[in-house]
Amino acid sequence: METRKILTTSTRGLLEDSFPYRLYQKAKRVGTWNPADIDFSKDQRDWKTLNSEQQADILRLISQFQAGEEAVTLDLLPLIMAIAKEGRIEEEMFLTTFLYEEAKHTEFFRLVLNAIGERGDLSYCHTPTYKKIFYEILPTTMQHLVTDQSPEAIAEASVVYNMFVEGVLAETGYYSFYQALEKAGIMPGLLEGVGNLKRDESRHIGYGTFLLQRLICEHPHLFDFVAARMAELTPLALRLNEEGIAGREVSSFGGNPEDIRNFTMKQLSVRMEILARAKGKKIEEIYRFTESELGVL
Repeated sequence: METRKILTTSTRGLLEDSFPYRLYQKAKRVGTWNPADIDFSKDQRDWKTLNSEQQADILRLISQFQAGEEAVTLDLLPLIMAIAKEGRIEEEMFLTTFLYEEAKHTEFFRLVLNAIGERGDLSYCHTPTYKKIFYEILPTTMQHLVTDQSPEAIAEASVVYNMFVEGVLAETGYYSFYQALEKAGIMPGLLEGVGNLKRDESRHIGYGTFLLQRLICEHPHLFDFVAARMAELTPLALRLNEEGIAGREVSSFGGNPEDIRNFTMKQLSVRMEILARAKGKKIEEIYRFTESELGVL
């Protein structure tokens, strides 16, 4: 067994100006919201005013988020273990807040479902593409880290988890909630929680972006690997959108489904544009990236 190295009592100490440590500090300051403190009383009343098609659309979104948050809570541990094994203390410190927040998100959507009286089996809302992503690709990719902590395996895990699931699918889901509910002025409790989630997830995506930029800086060939994996996942994001709209030209809330597709494509493009900034940079520059440069709210 390799001799353990304790960093925080060495001359190195903690890298207090590094990006992951700054994320950790930010999570302590702004990530302490409590799902149980949100008032869902108006959401209960608003839910009863929606027609059956509107209820079905919102219920599909909530149930997919609920299952997705449960999945990412369970699937994050192998990444934390891989980072811990490398002795990257500042990154692991942030990842402790990451896991805590995913657990809160799981709690939040369950509270929403309870508030609107939906306590039955909602797995019928999980479409074939959704199952492909969350039942197969995500857990398989993350579990692979248990036996393989190579740069390629860690990069693939971050692409699937941070860039695709969080940076594309979840961001598109938030956009869909706002497009439907904020414009209608309904379900303020759900929207309050979604706003909190969006801020939390911006830190998670920011970390994933940092992690991939660090890996690309250390192993330049990984940029092409990451780009290829994102290209493979892109059709799944578009197909998931199509399954949600089910051929309709107008959503149940009067929105244009093309807006959702365009938002998804924009997210895919933005993720790769930010990752490309790592090419040719020194590792010191990667650690000095600001929160705003990596999209952290």
